[in-house]
Amino acid sequence: MPRINLLPWRDQLRKKRKLEFFVALGGAGVGALLVAFGAYLLYNSMISSQERRNEQLRVEIKSVDRQIEQINDLESQKQRFISRMQIIEKLQRSRSEEVHLFDEIARVMPDGTFLTALKQNNRSLKFEGVAQSSTRVSTLMRNISASQWLQDPELEVVKSEKGNTLGDSFVLDASQITAAAVDEDAPVTTRRADRKRGGQ
Repeated sequence: MPRINLLPWRDQLRKKRKLEFFVALGGAGVGALLVAFGAYLLYNSMISSQERRNEQLRVEIKSVDRQIEQINDLESQKQRFISRMQIIEKLQRSRSEEVHLFDEIARVMPDGTFLTALKQNNRSLKFEGVAQSSTRVSTLMRNISASQWLQDPELEVVKSEKGNTLGDSFVLDASQITAAAVDEDAPVTTRRADRKRGGQ
């Protein structure tokens, strides 16, 4: 006699497949969660690493800013030192100007010429004196033009006064040459020789 299977095998097969589907779906969900968690950890690690790099960059930038400030301070100190050195150098050059000036005035005065007054206003000089003749005044002007410490002679007046037995009175303007402007390489002997020739 044939045997008939009356069990609901189709329902069992359907349930089995449904269970396998849910198991696979759960596995896929767990896998997706694991992948998402791994990606989260990776992104957090990358963000933390970038933040550390940013913080290191901020520290380096602050250090560079401090170095720039120090360099600017050093540059300011350098400029102050240079200014002081220039002032000291200028004072050293001008220290002997008055000595040179009076020595040069004595050199440029030709024979027969006498000063009665000498006035100075900054670099401007005013000579007042008496000369035996106007020729002596011309010689004085030539000597000033050839001088190393005097320049730009301008005659204001030459006049003869009654009762003045010494000669003609004169007023003469000139300018003083600063020590910085004096050409140290100029042949001083040539200048003196020119003045001597002018005084003859």
